[in-house]
Amino acid sequence: MEKLTMRQILSLTLTLFAVFFGAGNMIFPPAMGQLAGENYLQALAGFILTDAGIALLGMIAVVLVGNKIMDLGDLVSRRFSLLLSVMVYLLIGPLFALPRTGSVSYELAVRPYVPQQYAWLVSLAVTAVFFLLTYYLSGNPSKVVDIIGKYMTPVLIISIALLYLVCLFSDKSGNTVQYGAVQKAAGEYQDIAFFKGMIEGYNALDGPAGPVFAIIIINAVTGFQVKKRKNVVKYTIISGIGAVLILSGIYYMLTYIGAITHTTFENGGALLHAVASDLLGPVGGIVLGVSVFLACMTTSIGLTTSFADYFHELLPSVSYRKITAVVCLFSFAVSNVGLSYLIAVSQPVLMMIYPVLIVLIVLSFGRKWIGDKKMVYILSMAAAFVLAFINAMDSAGISLGILTVWGRSLPFYHLHLGWMLPAVCGAAVGFLPVWKRKKSI
Repeated sequence: MEKLTMRQILSLTLTLFAVFFGAGNMIFPPAMGQLAGENYLQALAGFILTDAGIALLGMIAVVLVGNKIMDLGDLVSRRFSLLLSVMVYLLIGPLFALPRTGSVSYELAVRPYVPQQYAWLVSLAVTAVFFLLTYYLSGNPSKVVDIIGKYMTPVLIISIALLYLVCLFSDKSGNTVQYGAVQKAAGEYQDIAFFKGMIEGYNALDGPAGPVFAIIIINAVTGFQVKKRKNVVKYTIISGIGAVLILSGIYYMLTYIGAITHTTFENGGALLHAVASDLLGPVGGIVLGVSVFLACMTTSIGLTTSFADYFHELLPSVSYRKITAVVCLFSFAVSNVGLSYLIAVSQPVLMMIYPVLIVLIVLSFGRKWIGDKKMVYILSMAAAFVLAFINAMDSAGISLGILTVWGRSLPFYHLHLGWMLPAVCGAAVGFLPVWKRKKSI
């Protein structure tokens, strides 16, 4: 009988948590909490939904249709599967997630101790060392990742928990940072905190990572001699829910820390380090910084090796080491544009991509009813992308004329969910018996 023990399930849960817990998970919740203020719980719920929630659904979707993200894309066509895979690997690789590991490491571990006039030069040096180490260690990553993950991830979690408890029970009489009661919400968090939190959840990039990392948990489950598909699905869901609960607990603590911090900061990384140094002393800031640096290094190695493995399989003529070198060099360059700028640039892109991914994941659960009606997927995703593009441009202050006016007239547009009704309409049109049905290409 294929039945795992509680210890094995716990091992799977912690493995999955370690895979997802990276740079974005640290910096966005405290920044969101500070802006959301009294509405921080609503914002947190939205954040968890589009971060851990979509990641979990993505993993389940993949394990139900196969073993990897390309199996999910194959529901539409082989060409789309290739496009989807390349796009997702670029998002969680050198375009956004990977450079952010270097930026966050610098912001939390080094920048607070550097005079402003030398900040840019030191940033170059630190991120150069960071990505050189990533390149070197990606040649044989498993032992390094295991060691850092085994010891430093728990230290990081303990640091966050300790910081939360100090914020919760102490008098919070800081020296350089002002604390107090949860303050009033700012901006869109005043009226649509839950939906604004959903947009913030996009930034952590766990949604696109979920389908990619599904293969890791599938291999871990089968490593325990679980072979039947229904049992693989069962334990993937159980460990996934466990990882989501742990992530949600960490997110709550980080969001609360931001909500009671009155002093404003450029980003969540700066806020977190300042609070740790202020309430726990210099040692607290140093321990948090070192833990974050090593946790980001683990994430960086994992993302680099995943990216290089995929593209080496796609392009066998290009060596694995050459791909890792290019990825690390590109990520080093991007990481030095600054964390705040990197976040600002990435959000409109993610607002366009996430709805398409969400539509594909949701529709995949109805594949038995959709069958070979490929236009259901195609039209639904196309409609979602068009409206998400209009909304993203609008949020960035770029008007598309009549298209923007039309978009604003749609239901839920002001909640950044204007793509939902067009996506449903696209799926409905895709069911009409007017389309030629072709085999996947």
